[in-house]
Amino acid sequence: LPGRVRPGPAEGGTSNPSKRHRERLNRELERLAGLLPFPEEVVAGLDKLSVLRLSAGYLRAKSFFSGSSCDQVFILRGNTKPLSQASASRAAPFSCSSIIQALNGFVLVVTSEGLIFYSSHTIQDYLGFHQTDVMHQSVFELIHTEDQQEFRRNLHWALNPPHAPKGEPSPEGEKSLGSSAVAYKPDQLPPENSSFLERSFVCRFRCLLDNSSGFLALNLQGRLKFLHGQNKRAEDGSALPPQLALFAISTPLQPPSILQIRTKNMIFRTKHKLDFTPLACDAKGKIVLGYTEAELRMCGTGYQFVHAADMLYCAENHVRMMKTGESGLTVFRLLTKENRWKWVQANARLVYKNGKPEYIIVTQRPLVDEEGGEHLQKRSMHLPFTFATGEALLYQSAYPLPGFPDPFQSKGKTSKSKKTSHSHGGCSQKDGVDPSSLLGAMMQQNKAMY
Repeated sequence: LPGRVRPGPAEGGTSNPSKRHRERLNRELERLAGLLPFPEEVVAGLDKLSVLRLSAGYLRAKSFFSGSSCDQVFILRGNTKPLSQASASRAAPFSCSSIIQALNGFVLVVTSEGLIFYSSHTIQDYLGFHQTDVMHQSVFELIHTEDQQEFRRNLHWALNPPHAPKGEPSPEGEKSLGSSAVAYKPDQLPPENSSFLERSFVCRFRCLLDNSSGFLALNLQGRLKFLHGQNKRAEDGSALPPQLALFAISTPLQPPSILQIRTKNMIFRTKHKLDFTPLACDAKGKIVLGYTEAELRMCGTGYQFVHAADMLYCAENHVRMMKTGESGLTVFRLLTKENRWKWVQANARLVYKNGKPEYIIVTQRPLVDEEGGEHLQKRSMHLPFTFATGEALLYQSAYPLPGFPDPFQSKGKTSKSKKTSHSHGGCSQKDGVDPSSLLGAMMQQNKAMY
């Protein structure tokens, strides 16, 4: 504009509009993330796209509750805070969270397009995915390929959806209603209380906690109901009436054992650097292990907390995760603050930022000693690499070892068996063992633990 004075660069710096824009955007995203109804340790692990995705999902869910007769938006928080005193009196003496926790399954709401509109936080107890991983994502990414068409059938009010092109797993999030969803006027559909809209069917869902097929068969039982307050628009721009969505409780086909019931509520998540150094731990993890986050960070790489007999096994899956993005199921022993070994079943995955791996998120389920012992017997005892290939260089082993050396019986012999390629030299101890190597981590452990 004429006469407008443009601000000059800050003293001692240069003007960079692109950088200022990024900084403003990051500040706003941080504020938005702080408003999400999730624990602080969960919000800290979200990337920018996840913050936007979950914000959109939360606002849509809030619009639904505002536009319907139910005002208990607090179901989304998974806590005991109702919207109003009236809600509180109706919820007493049990909170909605308590009711969801008591179910042998989790609540799932899926739109006619196949987007997960809502999932209760208890999905983590059955599939291993956190609530934030699945909200506002395509449900077909979780469903076995052979069962996707069955799920589409049950999303359609007449069990007869339009044929989806072969090889197209699902319509994507914000596209128009697409080939597997059709917009209907309410007068074209049966009454909402009609038994014709009730649903009960079985589908296999991806499961991070399953060590056999990677899928868990779930029975979905519920009904199709109108999803109010979504302000959907047709391709011509006209407003669409509320459309039907599947409201269901998903329960495992096979009843859980007593051992599974005891451990299902203690699934916890930890955050690590790429070399497995602990960064954060959620509230359940602090209960299971007994450490504070500060105590976890003080001990160098996370391998100090791993049982000596499990270190190479964990390192093998660590290397696999760096190559493929996911470790697969790993069963090993972690050291608790009481100097006891706790069996856990874990699945680690890389979180990327700008196309590069930034940190590791590990979902862990405590096991009883009997379960851990069974996994140990099935474990292959051979070394996780061959010395004929370059993989041995990741450990910098000078010679093949029949078994891992006992660090507590050091008689002048030193080993240069290092951990994965993520250590960058590190500082050496006086005996020549790198403290960030597997052997170094083992030597820092107290012999009394064994």
